[in-house]
Amino acid sequence: MAQSARSDVRLAEMIASLSLATDLGLGVPQEHVLRQTVIATRLAAAADMSTDAQAATFYVSLLAWVGCVADSFELSQWYGDDRQVRSDSYQVDRTGLPMLRFLLDHLAVGEPPLRRITMVGRLLTSGIRDAANSFVAHCQTTSDIAGRLGLQDDVRRALPHAFERWDGKGVPAKLRGEEIEPVMRVVQIADDAEVYCRIGGVESALAMLRQRSGTEFDPALVDVCVRDADRILGDVDGVDAWSVVIDGCSALDRRLDGPELKDVLTIFADYADLKSTWFLGHSRATAALAAEAAGVLGLRPHEVETVERAALISRIGVIGVSTGIWDKPGALSIIERERVRTVPYLTERVLSRQPRLAEIGALAGMCHERMDGSGYPRGLTGAMIPVAARLLAAADVYQALSEERPHRAAFGRIDREQILADEVTAGRLDAAAVRAVLAAAGHHLGRRPDMIAGLTRREVEVLVLLVRGWPNKRIAAHLSITPRTVGSHIEHIYTKIDVSTRGAAAMFAMRHGLVPDNSGN
Repeated sequence: MAQSARSDVRLAEMIASLSLATDLGLGVPQEHVLRQTVIATRLAAAADMSTDAQAATFYVSLLAWVGCVADSFELSQWYGDDRQVRSDSYQVDRTGLPMLRFLLDHLAVGEPPLRRITMVGRLLTSGIRDAANSFVAHCQTTSDIAGRLGLQDDVRRALPHAFERWDGKGVPAKLRGEEIEPVMRVVQIADDAEVYCRIGGVESALAMLRQRSGTEFDPALVDVCVRDADRILGDVDGVDAWSVVIDGCSALDRRLDGPELKDVLTIFADYADLKSTWFLGHSRATAALAAEAAGVLGLRPHEVETVERAALISRIGVIGVSTGIWDKPGALSIIERERVRTVPYLTERVLSRQPRLAEIGALAGMCHERMDGSGYPRGLTGAMIPVAARLLAAADVYQALSEERPHRAAFGRIDREQILADEVTAGRLDAAAVRAVLAAAGHHLGRRPDMIAGLTRREVEVLVLLVRGWPNKRIAAHLSITPRTVGSHIEHIYTKIDVSTRGAAAMFAMRHGLVPDNSGN
C-alpha cells in the first residue's frame, strides 16, 4: 500500500476503540462509554440541539473521560487501586461532605492503622487540592489527545468542561449553568445515567437524575431525559452500542491514511504508558526497536510496518491493571500476578471491534508468549508464534531491561545482551529475533550465539533434517559433512534436549519453532 493511500480504518473506529481502553481505566464494564454515547446522542436529539451539536456529541462523549489515566499515579498514592476509586465514585455526588466522606473511606485501604491516620491528616491539609489538580491533569490530557487527533473546535471547546457542575462547584474553572458547553452537559448526564441503568434499571437512573438536578446537572436536560426516558434509556443495555456510535459519527468522520494511522496508534502508545511513571516512553521505544529489528531480519516493508504498529499498541491493556500494582516495589501476590497476565487479553479486547485493528491486536497480544510455552495468555509454543511476534517479544524484553522499575534498577548494555542470550538458551526467546534486536540496538555481535537449549547452529540444521526422517547419509551429503559427524551431532542433540527418539526430538523442534524452517528443505 502506498504511504499516502487511505487505510481501511476510520477515525471514529479509532476513537471508539480508545473508549474501550478508557473503560478499563474507569474500572467499569466494557462499552460503558459507548453506551453512554448512545444515551448522550439520544438526549441531544430529544433536546432539539443543532445538527452540529448532535454530531459533536459523539466525539465529546467518547473522549470526555479519556484523560482518566493522567492522575493514576496520584490516585494510587492515596488510595492504592486507582480503578476501584474511580468506579466507586459513580455512587456519590462528587462535591462537599459526601465526596470528602467517600475519599476518607477509600483512603489507604489495607494499610496499617498508623499509616491511615497519617494519610487522613495529609488528605485534610493538601489532599483536596491534589484532587482538584488531578481533574486539571485529566482535562489537559484529554485536550492534548483531541488536539493530536485534529478534532473540530466545538469538540475541543467542550472537553475541558468535563468536571464543571451546573451549581458552579465543579473544577477547574468553577463554571456555572449555561457557561458550561451544552454538549458536555448532555454527556455528564449520560455518563452517570448509564451506570445507574446498568446497576439498578431505568427507575434508579431517573431517581439519581432528579436528586442531582440543579446541582450537578442541567435541570432542563434532566426534565427532557425524564420525559423521554423510554426512548433515551429504555433499551440501552440491549443495543449494539458500537454500531450505533460508528454510524452516528459519520458527520465528522474520515478514513485515515497510513501516516495518520501510525500517528493515532502512537497516541494509544502514549496513553498506555501514562498509566505508570515507570512506563513513560516504553511503547514508542519498543516500536522503534522492533521495526529496526524487523528490517535487520529482512522482513518486507509491510511486515515491518505491522510489527511497528503492533508494538505501539501492545501495552494498551495495562490500563486495566491498578497502578498500585505496577508501582509496587516488592514482590507481587499471586492475585496481582494473575491480574498482570490479563494485559495481552485486554489489549486484544480493546482492539477487537474493528477488523484491521483486530489483526494488529492479535499480534500485539502475543507479546508475552514464549517459544517453550511458558508465556501468556495462551501458552503458545514455537511454531505457533509468528516471526513478527517473536521480534516483538524480544524487543519488549530488551527495552524493559533498559528501564528502571520499582523493584530494580535498569540493566546495562552488557547485562541486557547476556540476559537475552540466556533467554534463548533457556528456550524462551527466539535466537534469530534476539540477534536482530541486539543488532538493531547497536550491539556488535561476533559469532552467532548458541541456539535453544545450547544447540549450535550446525546442530539445529542437523535436528531440522533429522526430525523430517532423513537418514544420516542424506543429512551428511546435504550439509557436506561425514555421516560419522552427523551421528556425533545427533548424540549431542539428544543429550542437550534430553530426548532419545526422533519423535520426541520432533516435538521439541515444533515447540521451539524450528520447523518448518526457511531453507526450503
